[in-house]
Amino acid sequence: MSTLEEIKSKIDIVDLVSEAGVKLRHAGKNYTGFCPFHDNKKTPAFVVWPESGTWRCFGQCNEGGDIFKFVMKREGVDFKEAMRKLAARAGVEVKEYTRETPEQKEAFENLRKILEDALVYYRTHLFNNREILSYLKEKRGLNDATIETFGLGYAPAGYDHFLKHFIGKGYAERDLIDSGMLSEREDGKVFDRFRNRIMIPIRDEHGRMAGFGARIVDPNDVPKFLNSPETAIFSKGRLLYGLDRARKPIRAADQAVIVEGYLDVIALHQAGYENVVSPMGTALTEDQLRLLKKITRRIVLALDPDAAGQKAVLRGLDAARSAMDREGEFGFDARALLRNEARLQADLRVASLPDELDPDEIVARDQAEWGTIIENAKPIVTHVMESLALGRDLNDAKTKDQIAAQVLPLIEDLPSPMERDTYRQALARMLRVDERVLTGSPVQGPVARRKPRISGRAPQIESPVVSVATNPTSKIEKYCLGILFRKPEMLYRVDRRLEEFGLSALAVEDFGYTDHQLLFDAMRQALEQDAKDYQLFLTSRLSETLQSLSKELLERNEKMEALEDRLLDEVTNRLIDLRRAAAQANVSQLRFLQEDEQSNGGLNLKAYQKQALQFTKLLQSLDQAKRKLSLKRQA
Repeated sequence: MSTLEEIKSKIDIVDLVSEAGVKLRHAGKNYTGFCPFHDNKKTPAFVVWPESGTWRCFGQCNEGGDIFKFVMKREGVDFKEAMRKLAARAGVEVKEYTRETPEQKEAFENLRKILEDALVYYRTHLFNNREILSYLKEKRGLNDATIETFGLGYAPAGYDHFLKHFIGKGYAERDLIDSGMLSEREDGKVFDRFRNRIMIPIRDEHGRMAGFGARIVDPNDVPKFLNSPETAIFSKGRLLYGLDRARKPIRAADQAVIVEGYLDVIALHQAGYENVVSPMGTALTEDQLRLLKKITRRIVLALDPDAAGQKAVLRGLDAARSAMDREGEFGFDARALLRNEARLQADLRVASLPDELDPDEIVARDQAEWGTIIENAKPIVTHVMESLALGRDLNDAKTKDQIAAQVLPLIEDLPSPMERDTYRQALARMLRVDERVLTGSPVQGPVARRKPRISGRAPQIESPVVSVATNPTSKIEKYCLGILFRKPEMLYRVDRRLEEFGLSALAVEDFGYTDHQLLFDAMRQALEQDAKDYQLFLTSRLSETLQSLSKELLERNEKMEALEDRLLDEVTNRLIDLRRAAAQANVSQLRFLQEDEQSNGGLNLKAYQKQALQFTKLLQSLDQAKRKLSLKRQA
């Protein structure tokens, strides 16, 4: 991940804009508010897209961009200064770019190839073992399609079956160790890490193999679950099992459900609940929650009901709250203490599982019951209150004091006064005490015998929140820029091709991210200078950060398609896709703004209708260009 992408991943654009004084409200999956860059406060024409980490004003400004552009425009600084400010906020060290070397890239690809081959190896052993296959089907309720889809396998008993098989295939022992498939003792002896276990492939959010989870077959074996060790491509605190398959369902449902076990995820997906993921057998981490926050802000924790599961829920509370609703300040400084706490940026709830059943047992009993359980998930504070009160004597004064001491800091940490007041009232009713005792207010009469000993101070260490580091749009922009950077003469050909289709030439506005806009602008200027050494002239015009981006783009496009005409078609096609995605997003948002404007008097309705019509015509032109390009490529 580049420095710029890391900064983007750790700063939520909704938080950034809100802290600039813009009051945002939900508008579908996006947010709207009054533009901070001009005086018109009659219509909320300013839109923020959390998924892409971008914003746009459909009013007087008619501008847009990402977090860097927002800070540049808001504070009147250049890109370098905006990056410095945002890096400090995100806690990211801005240092000289060090790109992934071809050797490192090849090594990572080699590790993934080993894991893919291991998947085939384990699957073969599973289908040759009727006992294990029967266990998965009859005891766990998995069908053939599910076993196939999730690539389940079996590691045979014995210490060197895997070792001998893969050494025989020509793999180096050191590579097998580095992939996590072999373990090495202090005396240098090497042996299979996974033995007599059901094997569960673990992929990253992009679907690339990262490692394995393994469940025991023999109940006497320990541990019950065993993951791949930490490797160059497997870090259990940065992965969520099933996310590669759950991304689209999570986005469609606008909700993610977190369960505790891999087989729970598989069983729930089979039952039709595909917005489910699982951590790697540990407490939730901020990095895992960041992955989810890119897709949805509605998250339900539905962990196993045993003691370990309940502890896991409580362990996850602090990580969840700090990752989702804090504003990204570090340390104990006066400025941070004086600022109001950031408003809640996620709806994080906890589902209570009944009858001491695991999720897979619940859907096996009644598939519809799972939907009801998730629908009835409760806010964290409510769950904590009820969990702490369960089975305890609420008439005992010390018990009341202990529960209040644990719950009040959570309540006081909430940014909404309405929520704080509501939860204080609920806690007072549960404990059957006067609410003023909880707030430290004086109580008249015999109740006020002593001051409460409860501290309602919120934790002072704040953690970063997350927006989007990279998404499909960003990747397409980088792809096109990389080709144009390496082949600058292609830019003129792209311009001509677009003009043939009745479209305007490529412009800075075609790129949504500030660093991409600046690099493209520098490229265009370098071409217009007609410099003898384009690369040298261009590099001299770039800041260190943009030089780093240009090096990254060069690296990404080393294996470039040799056929110029085919490459021209590919770049043109991708650029048209970029314009179409942006136009479609604008049309959708303008429709929402039109509906909103109609309910507020309709003063700007005609302006929105005019803009919507312009974008609709642009969509038609782009679709026509796509058809022409397709015919041209077939000819």
